[in-house]
Amino acid sequence: MNVVKIRKFCRPFRILLGAALIGYGAYSGNPWFYLGVIPLVAGIMNFCPLCKVTGQCNII
Repeated sequence: MNVVKIRKFCRPFRILLGAALIGYGAYSGNPWFYLGVIPLVAGIMNFCPLCKVTGQCNII
């Protein structure tokens, strides 16, 4: 299985961004911010499907 891992800088950034979006969604009551689950899961799993398609994220 060819798994494309995200860059070392992107991983913690995605985790923090996802957690911040989810937290703001819980605070404001706006359900659109729960889409922060996407970058959170991508950061935790160290896999980004968009990076695999575009070939932009290479391991550095």
